[in-house]
Order: sequence, then C-alpha cells, then structure tokens
Amino acid sequence: MKKAPAVVTMADVARSAGVSTMTVSNVINGRPRVGAATRERVLATISELGYQVNLAARHLRAGRTGVVGLAVPELERPYFAQLAGRLADRFEAHGLRIVMERTGGGREGELDAVAFSRLRMYDGLILSVVDLDPSELNQLRTDAPVVMIGERALPSRFDHVMMDNVDGARQATAYLLGTGARRVAMIGGDPTGSANMPGLRAEGYAIAHAEAAVPVDPELNVRSSFGLQDGYDAIRSLLDRGIGFDAVFALTDVVAMGVLRALADAGLRVPDDIQVVGFDDIDEAAYLVPSLTSVNPGHDEMADRITELLTAQITGGPTGDPKEVVVPARVVARGTTKPPA
Repeated sequence: MKKAPAVVTMADVARSAGVSTMTVSNVINGRPRVGAATRERVLATISELGYQVNLAARHLRAGRTGVVGLAVPELERPYFAQLAGRLADRFEAHGLRIVMERTGGGREGELDAVAFSRLRMYDGLILSVVDLDPSELNQLRTDAPVVMIGERALPSRFDHVMMDNVDGARQATAYLLGTGARRVAMIGGDPTGSANMPGLRAEGYAIAHAEAAVPVDPELNVRSSFGLQDGYDAIRSLLDRGIGFDAVFALTDVVAMGVLRALADAGLRVPDDIQVVGFDDIDEAAYLVPSLTSVNPGHDEMADRITELLTAQITGGPTGDPKEVVVPARVVARGTTKPPA
C-alpha cells in the first residue's frame, strides 16, 4: 500500500497513476477525453491516496465562490432559520451554499450587507429588507446579484420576493370572524398606516372587519415587539385592564406562543374561551398543545422563486427588468380555532 502524502495534490495523483495532471483534471470533471482503463486507474488512485477536490479553488478559478449570503434581521427568529433551511436545500442542488448574517433590521446593517457582499466573497446576496426605502436601494453601488425579500413593496432595480402580508392578515382575521368571534385582539399590529410588516398586517385586520361589517375597537390593538414575552405581556395587559376579547390575531407565531401561555396562566381555555391565530406557520406551530392555527405565507414557493431569480443572475442568464413576486398566503386551521360557523 502506497503511503499518502499529508496533503494530497492533483500532481500526486497524476504521478502515482502515471498520467498527466490534465488527465486527472479531465477525470475529475467528467470530460469525455479519457479511455475507460485510464479513468478507472485514476479513480482508484484518487481513492487510495484520499485526494479531495478543492471546491473553493475551483469556484475561484471560475470567478465564483460557491457561497450565497442570506442577510436577515434576526438569527433567533424561527421563521428565518426555517427559510434558511429551505434555501440551503435548493441552492445545494446548484452547487451553492448558504451563509447567514444578521442586519439587526436597521438601515446601516442592511446597507453594509449589500455594500460588502462582494468583499465577503458571496456569489449573490438575499437581503431581508426592513428599514431601507426605494431611493436608498436605487442608489446602492453594487454589481453583485441581489434578491430582496421582505414585507412590503419596494420598487427598485433589484428582484424582490415578498409575502402577501395584507391578504394573509385579512384571511386570518376573517377566519376568526367567520367562527363567530366579534372581539378580535390584534397583538403586534401598527394601525397607523406604516408600510412595514406591523402596518400591513394591521391593514389586513381592518379590511376583514370592514368586509364583515364588524367595528374595530381600538383598545383591542395592542402594540408590541415580537418575542414570547411580548405576546404574554400583551394578553396580561388586556386582562388586567378588563378589556374583553374572544379571539386573538398574533402577528407572528412566536407572539402567539406567548399569548397561549398567558391565556393558560389566566385559566382561559383555547379555543373554547379564546381562539388564537398566528402568522408564519413555523414548524413548531403544529406541535403546540393545542396546535396553532396560523397563516402560511407560502414558504416553499418563496424559496423556489428566490432560488430561481438569484441563480439566474449568478449564471449570467437574461433576467430582463427587475421582477416583483408576491407569494399568496393561506390559513392553516388547527386546534386553537373553532370550525367556521
């Protein structure tokens, strides 16, 4: 048995197999220029010496790194972790890997993600936009492939894939009203008309009430952040102030989890006393007790379209004008809601 060098190179394989390095390269890359016997000998030598292809070097020679950046507001939020998993599966099929970074949901972090995407050795960048506006996006100086994702329409020179926040929230609220609920608390919404996620979901909440001719009680709109404790505290605030409600629309599933705990601690039964709907349909939603009714924002279609748009840019194919893709949402009914009346 031949003793393999500490670091095996292509030249080592060629020397051991008695062929040129070009022949080894042709075998590794599957080029039809090598006879069957020679190919078998080279493959056997590769296995014997434990040679591993340097994918990073291969990508760099091709002017690519094999890495796609995913810049999101928070790494801790389950929605983004699960989006990353879906994207990783799809990009791996194209020979690309995902690297995540956190922007903090702020303007500076989002600008940095785009401005330095080439310096950080990405072939392309997926940016979840929270704080940037269209004028800032259009002024960015980058020739790197970029796809924006996010909650709101952002006319710009970049492709953009977004969930339908307004209609998703409208469906969630309409579902609760359709079960007979008449006092639906909204946790986390912003009814001031802001064109961000809380504002868009508050818009859908209001539309559903208007369609059902049910007045909105402003006291049922509880502004909050989007952690577990925030959902818990919002419900405690309603209960402590004696504000009656028979259903809750939580703007994220994480908030809904805090809501469920607060209701349980108050001795209220879900869905018998209070119904609850979340938003995001994260994997954990189906495993809560009771399982959480939630809005699925179109996870698989979003991942498919993001991958399709970014790989088209990376490979240099014709992309045409910037594309804006809105993925439809749907309510997934589970144990925290009653059947429609």
